[in-house]
Amino acid sequence: MFKLFKGIHLVEAYHEWKKQRRDDKIVARTIKLAIAIAVLILLWCLPSSVYGISGLGVVQQRVIAIFGFAILMWVFEAIPAWTTSMAVVGLLLFATSDSSFWFFEKGLTPAEMATQVSYKDILHCFADPIIMLFIGGFILAIAATKSGLDVTLARILLKPFGKQSKFVLLGFIMVTAVFSMFLSNTATAAMMLTFLTPVLRSLPADGKGKIALALSIPIAANIGGMATPIGTPPNAIALKYLNEVLGMQIGFGQWTSFMLPYVIVILVIAWFLLLKMFPFKQKTIELKIEGETKKDWKSIVVYVTFALTILMWMLDKVTGVNSNVVAMFPVVIFCVTGIITKKDLEEISWSVLWMVAGGFALGVALQNTGLAQQLIAAIPFGTWSPAVVIIGSGLICYLMANFISHTATANLLVPILALAGGAMKDMLAPYGGVSTLLIGVALASSLAMVLPISTPPNAIAHATGMIEQKDMVKTGIIMGAVGLVIGYSMLMMLGANGLI
Repeated sequence: MFKLFKGIHLVEAYHEWKKQRRDDKIVARTIKLAIAIAVLILLWCLPSSVYGISGLGVVQQRVIAIFGFAILMWVFEAIPAWTTSMAVVGLLLFATSDSSFWFFEKGLTPAEMATQVSYKDILHCFADPIIMLFIGGFILAIAATKSGLDVTLARILLKPFGKQSKFVLLGFIMVTAVFSMFLSNTATAAMMLTFLTPVLRSLPADGKGKIALALSIPIAANIGGMATPIGTPPNAIALKYLNEVLGMQIGFGQWTSFMLPYVIVILVIAWFLLLKMFPFKQKTIELKIEGETKKDWKSIVVYVTFALTILMWMLDKVTGVNSNVVAMFPVVIFCVTGIITKKDLEEISWSVLWMVAGGFALGVALQNTGLAQQLIAAIPFGTWSPAVVIIGSGLICYLMANFISHTATANLLVPILALAGGAMKDMLAPYGGVSTLLIGVALASSLAMVLPISTPPNAIAHATGMIEQKDMVKTGIIMGAVGLVIGYSMLMMLGANGLI
């Protein structure tokens, strides 16, 4: 009977087009996967002399091959990024660890196998203290949603900004940023856009104010996440290498003390920029955020625990309790009281955690095989200008993070830059030291928001239909340029004066 519909040919054409696109994507991904695997095999099998690294062992060459494979897979996105991390961990365990398959050790002397990685060190990456920190953050976010704390806070925090359009815009920017400091940037963007949707409907169809409001959410979510170590994974990755590899002692509170003022400055600049580029026709906006404030005992426990956790994070240097340990406080409280159930645990973004763990495993392999030291000796970092290393790393990170995952970018660049920073530590001192180098990567990653694909908050905001890609590109480039200049200037100044 559907044939009676005169437009059936259009429907059929549409479905055929969708099928063709799906098939084209499968073909493209297959080609990309084949290229990555071919590069892996090539780097694996090349004569070691090709690399120009003195004393390069078999296991070390395998680590180089796996690292090259990871780069291509994270850039190509032929498979999900977390899947790539799992493949990397598997390759490291089965081919480079002291528990490798027998055929990967066959024909090799003990001297050649001396650089194997401990399988325990690789597996420990899944229980790294930073992973625990993120789990605590995820648990807090789930509990906040269940108790209605997120809606309550949004209503309370937005109320002081009144009804004037420009201040409502500022309110959405600031509140989104506050949430993104402690919750996932993606979850924050989704939640705030839900609050924003009825506001967008009430605005004139021909006004540019809609664009300003819709863009404010991803911009604020991306920038706000920089303020705390748990705000976004690149922060935690940089912090891990600064503290555990380079021996620095930067705590949760210290990180926030210098990043929060920076975030506020950048957000105010974003506010002025959006008002200038997309002015409002309507002078006032009526906000209606629906949702009840729960007052049962479980909700009260969530409110108190949330406040205490943040307070302990901020005062970790005073209390002496490590921020990673503090993260277990809400986990224990919520699980024991039944606020978090088995079903809630399934909502944790395990893919993010596994992806981060895969990056950590690569770093472990670089260190434990001695490849890191050999690269330092082979690459003349000491002859390079410190300014070139710092500025170049920031720009490379920014460009990469606009096209691949921010976390993947940090996973790839931070271990390499940690090596470089260690090799030219004294030369970097006038520019803020190694902290400028590694924190700069986290900063540059979060500022990468030029395209809808650059970051999930961008994609969610673009899906509203209120934002054209050209608008996102313009604001993203300006915010990136301003953010990088101010951010690196701040890091150099603080680092040079011993404040980081």
